Amino acid sequence: MPVWDIIGPVMIGPSSSHTAGAVRIGRIVRLCWGRDVKNVNIYMRGSFATTGEGHGTDRAILAGLLGYAPDDPEVRDGRELALASGMKFRFYEEDIEGSHPNSVRIEIWDGSEKKMDATAASLGGGAVSLQQLDGFEVEVSCLLPVIIIMNKDVQGVVGAVTTYLSSHGVNIATMKLHRNSRGGLATMVLELDSNEYAIKPEEIKVLHDAIARVISIPGVTL
Repeated sequence: MPVWDIIGPVMIGPSSSHTAGAVRIGRIVRLCWGRDVKNVNIYMRGSFATTGEGHGTDRAILAGLLGYAPDDPEVRDGRELALASGMKFRFYEEDIEGSHPNSVRIEIWDGSEKKMDATAASLGGGAVSLQQLDGFEVEVSCLLPVIIIMNKDVQGVVGAVTTYLSSHGVNIATMKLHRNSRGGLATMVLELDSNEYAIKPEEIKVLHDAIARVISIPGVTL
């Protein structure tokens, strides 16, 4: 058993699931969005909805969306910090059959109508899983660095990406492919072995005309 499963993460409490995990979820969603979060709806599920306020889950998610780490004392002031930043946020409860008991759906948008929808779960001990992104299953822990590519489902995209990574000496730990229909929208989720790879999302995006978006999430430690 890993030592972090026994003693837990370095964090601001009171709960590794409801507080530290919630901060990490917010940070990961912010990285997926790629810039400051200005407008957000947060849909709490399961025990996040029923007991989250007492554990500071709401403040923790907001702090994560602002870029704070789980061990930062300012996590406790997440609501105040979000308001001071100009972030507009609303919390809701959402009852989805089969959803993880410690999970949240986060909807972000900006003035140009650009929008992102992410669902994530806190698994305990500070570990989390990014489950869905814009309707696609991704299911990554973000312990390893992750590249998420959104593209049109056409021939040549996978080959272009894997050839690029190979030419940069990148070893792929896991690779998942999803599409909503043949020739429709698709995602490629790649976990990499190391944060040391010099991967530039803008270089991946120009590899193929069908690639619409590239998200890079560095691996984290608990």
